[in-house]
Amino acid sequence: MEKETKAKLEQVVELVNKAMSDPDIEIEYCIPEVATTADTCDVSGDPYILVKYEVSATIVKTRKIRLGRTALLNSAEEIANQTTFSIEEFKSEIEAGEIN
Repeated sequence: MEKETKAKLEQVVELVNKAMSDPDIEIEYCIPEVATTADTCDVSGDPYILVKYEVSATIVKTRKIRLGRTALLNSAEEIANQTTFSIEEFKSEIEAGEIN
């Protein structure tokens, strides 16, 4: 991974962690060389952030937010903003009952 991309992704992880302090949401980073917080990360493709929302003791909804080439053209702040927006939207969809 290029130094510039690695530094940008490190900043994204930091910004998302600061912005998302929701106890209902669990965030796992699958970004090789930057942050890999899950044992189940698929590191063969684009880096991604896995978002988990526990609906009940037996139901956990997940969403994978990919950080592909197109996303990486943006600044770290823009990527973090898009990511936190996606997480909030995911949570709203679950709470509204839109995701089964």
